[in-house]
Amino acid sequence: MQNNIDIGRLIPMITSLDYEFTKSEKKVAKLVINNTEKIIYSSITDLADLAEVGEATIIRFCRKLGFKGFQGFKMALAQELSMNKQTPTNLSINTPIEETDSLEIIAKKFYTVNDKALKETLSLLDYTSLEKSAELVSRAERVYFFGVGFSGTTAMESKYKFMRLSINCDAYTDNHFMAMAASLLNPNDVVIGISHSGSSLETVKGLEIARSVGAKTICITHHAKSPITKHADITLLNGSKEGPLQVGGVGTKIAQLFVIDLIYTQVVRINKDKAIRNTKKTREAIEKKLY
Repeated sequence: MQNNIDIGRLIPMITSLDYEFTKSEKKVAKLVINNTEKIIYSSITDLADLAEVGEATIIRFCRKLGFKGFQGFKMALAQELSMNKQTPTNLSINTPIEETDSLEIIAKKFYTVNDKALKETLSLLDYTSLEKSAELVSRAERVYFFGVGFSGTTAMESKYKFMRLSINCDAYTDNHFMAMAASLLNPNDVVIGISHSGSSLETVKGLEIARSVGAKTICITHHAKSPITKHADITLLNGSKEGPLQVGGVGTKIAQLFVIDLIYTQVVRINKDKAIRNTKKTREAIEKKLY
């Protein structure tokens, strides 16, 4: 087994694989994320004791991340920590908002969270999968965006963006409409399901129905092994790990739209002349509505 994780991608990958880890492995993951500096100076026995698991669990954890064993994992973790120290910040991603904070401090904290979300997304991107997604969208008869709650607003924004390219697209955020629309698709259609957790029942079911009738399915999620990925031909990962009080955070929205924008840009590159012509038409139509 050979490690293919780029430096800077390890911690985001650990958070995205949450659904694949066993209960014991999740204890190891939590310990690694919260005590990175301590872990790189620990032996496998030390880590097993700290996490209250067996050494075999540590080995399985490392192998799920693509490493032969603990030493390779620890080396990569040390390199990532070193890289992060070269771009220091006085604010942590988990820094809470305090009542005594000035608006300037709050703004800096928000910036840190959003910047972190983009960096995590960049480290999790699979460019081959992005290119395949853009190819599918550019050839599709219809493109549907599925999402509920906060991800539903991302689905709607995606619809408005791709409409400008004269792509036959729509967005569904209601579970009944989603199911009906999915059932009427065909193999020439594409559905992009957006769910940060990857566990939104309505979106997962919508993708399942779409795939069952032959449509191509793409999901955008933070969790690499979440339920939605089981019904997706292509899985695209976004960063921004949410805490229990951060559901629907701006960082998540930025990360999702970052992935959508990359697909959009690649679709434009595939059909450059048509894209330029259609975006010009839509821009002129909107300008007529302005004072």
